[in-house]
Amino acid sequence: MLAPADNPVLRLTFELSLQVMAFVEEMEKVRRFVLAQQVLRSATSIGASMREAQHAESRADFIHKCKIAAKEAEETDYWLQLCRHAPNYPTPAAEIFDTLQQVRRLLARIITSSKANANST
Repeated sequence: MLAPADNPVLRLTFELSLQVMAFVEEMEKVRRFVLAQQVLRSATSIGASMREAQHAESRADFIHKCKIAAKEAEETDYWLQLCRHAPNYPTPAAEIFDTLQQVRRLLARIITSSKANANST
């Protein structure tokens, strides 16, 4: 597996990307290409930002990359909610929303603790 099992945020964001990729395939089967690409881009960006954060140049850079990932998570939730409520669109699996919620909570904790650690030094 490409995401280290001992790093929860990398593991969860990788799982989320795989789940969204499968959902996007469903969307493309019914020719919902534009929204499918939006969901794919924002969801996979979360994990990419967190992978990049692992090699941040400073604590501030790390926090910034985590905030970008958190914003992408919010955007992903928006696109998935649109799919959930739009007629003639496939409904995302509850598992995707569960994983996304775990990612959002974890990112919030990482950002909060990183800021606290930055302020205490």
